[in-house]
Amino acid sequence: MATTPESANESTTTEHLNAASAAAHTAADEAGKATVTATQLLKDSASKIGKEAVDRAKTYAEDGKARAGGALDEIVKMINDAAGTVDEKLGEQYGQYARGAADKVAGFSEGLKAKELDDLIDDARGFVQKSPAIAIGTAAAIGFVLVRLIQSGLAADTTDKS
Repeated sequence: MATTPESANESTTTEHLNAASAAAHTAADEAGKATVTATQLLKDSASKIGKEAVDRAKTYAEDGKARAGGALDEIVKMINDAAGTVDEKLGEQYGQYARGAADKVAGFSEGLKAKELDDLIDDARGFVQKSPAIAIGTAAAIGFVLVRLIQSGLAADTTDKS
């Protein structure tokens, strides 16, 4: 069978189409693999960033726990120091009340220091579930006190600079 220029053109066109189709399939496969790789890389990066954020938050929480324990120890010292003055001015009975309060605060401080962070979080979660109204009220009161402390600190700074 003799090849005519038209049949040669059709054969070449078919070969080109087949080659283009194969190239398109290969490109699609490679794009799919690249997408899977990129997706996995993104998931791994997000997981790593999330883990780092959790670790950093735990570090800050541990630091806060240590500072709270130290602050409570300072409060105990202040109450015990004040108990002597209370003894002199109001009587020993009232001084004993102050010492009892200091002992309670000291016990709380030691308990706070002894507990692991996860146990404290579980305790707080349980408290909020048992008494949500008290938890919300406590959070509001603490927020109010913190705002007042910050405002008084800012006011003292501006007064010092003047």
